[in-house]
Amino acid sequence: QLTKEAYRQVLLDSALREAQARQELTLVFQPQFDVVRSQLIGVEALLRWHHPQLGSVSPAQFIPHAERTGLIRSIGQWVLESSCRQGAQWQAEEHDFGTIAVNVSASQFHDESFVEQVQHVLSKTGLAPTKLELEITEGVLAQDTHGLIEKMQILRSIGVRFSIDEIGTGYSSLSFLKRMPLDRLKLDRSFVDEVTSDENNKIIASAVIALGAAMGLEVVAEGVETKAQETVIRAMGCNKMQGFLYGRPMSGEEVEALF
Repeated sequence: QLTKEAYRQVLLDSALREAQARQELTLVFQPQFDVVRSQLIGVEALLRWHHPQLGSVSPAQFIPHAERTGLIRSIGQWVLESSCRQGAQWQAEEHDFGTIAVNVSASQFHDESFVEQVQHVLSKTGLAPTKLELEITEGVLAQDTHGLIEKMQILRSIGVRFSIDEIGTGYSSLSFLKRMPLDRLKLDRSFVDEVTSDENNKIIASAVIALGAAMGLEVVAEGVETKAQETVIRAMGCNKMQGFLYGRPMSGEEVEALF
């Protein structure tokens, strides 16, 4: 007899397999700003899933499930292509949107044909490679670092940008970071959240910002929700931010209103 949770997993699995075909997956975009220059510097593409019976399913629930079942590869490919298509449309309309950041899972990145897949999507959609930023988490670094760096270098040579997400939450070696062709570090929301009240969070946030500056990388603080958080982070030397204070994840049309 299936337990309630096991039944839900089976339901989730079959629903997620059909989600793409039924066009239940959509993208929203969260703006990133340089708060000193009051300028849009990019958007991050975020995946949303609305199921007719289950309603809105949280990414925190379905992304890990997609990773466990291997569905993340086809979903990730759809996200990459849809994001590039949206970016190419803005590019054709000559909007200055900075870069479009797309999260890439470990299984996507470790796919042997990953580099070719990205190149194919860029040529198919017409998005300039310099407009695409691939965002990888610290967790991706845990396996096959040499192969990973090689793939990054090939894509970087055509102009694709890279950022590391969730920095400071895992166990990545700083020597690996030094060898990687990176453009940005993302300061994780878990440190931003209590940066005004928790001394440890403040120390880690400050260290990540200093690390970025020392390595010549941009640092973008995620999850900034209050002016107080913005003030503390700016005082640490970080001017680039993303969060509800500047805009919730929004549709492509709503992003166009920002232009």
